[in-house]
Amino acid sequence: MRKLDRTNIPAPNCLAQYNHGQQTWADVGPAEKQSIRLHLEQMQGKRCAYCEGSLDALGNHVEHFRPKGQHPHLTFDWGNLYWSCDRHDSCGHHKDNGAGAYNVDDLIDPCCEEPERYFRFRSDGTISVRSGLSPYDERRARETIRVFSLDAEWGRLRRMRKEAVIGYVISANEALDAGYTPDEIKDLFADELEATASLPFSTAIRHVLTESA
Repeated sequence: MRKLDRTNIPAPNCLAQYNHGQQTWADVGPAEKQSIRLHLEQMQGKRCAYCEGSLDALGNHVEHFRPKGQHPHLTFDWGNLYWSCDRHDSCGHHKDNGAGAYNVDDLIDPCCEEPERYFRFRSDGTISVRSGLSPYDERRARETIRVFSLDAEWGRLRRMRKEAVIGYVISANEALDAGYTPDEIKDLFADELEATASLPFSTAIRHVLTESA
């Protein structure tokens, strides 16, 4: 999960056609949904808002952060829409159909908060909660990981992240063995970090290049 910025991405004009008391999400036509996806792509690229996986590889759907069944007044609210992967073992589908009971206010919204304040990606493909958080923030971080199923110990996402970072792990370890400090490694890989910023799992790549494993 990474920070997303919606402030410069206007709401698709088509959303103004719909009102939650008169229509449902099923009334949104294919052309309108495509317009919504294009606007979300401007914000996210073709990466899942939650796991950062490739939406071309994993499939995709428009996701309601606050589920429309529980929050119908936000069905057509631009600030409530994300582009999620289409896998059912994680992310939007898992949140709505696999996570069980949760309070949506306990989840970290990537447009409203900085996820990196809460999460640390590891070279083995896992994601952990950062140390030093308040008990309240630590609980929210753990609940976000659970509800979106971002860190099943031997799951698909762990394998995908590990495959994405393995080459960078080798490079970072070689730099450490050569005596570079963490700050020097950041400078050494500055161009690499810029080049990988739009790739799937870019946050995991950045963490293995700039933070000790």
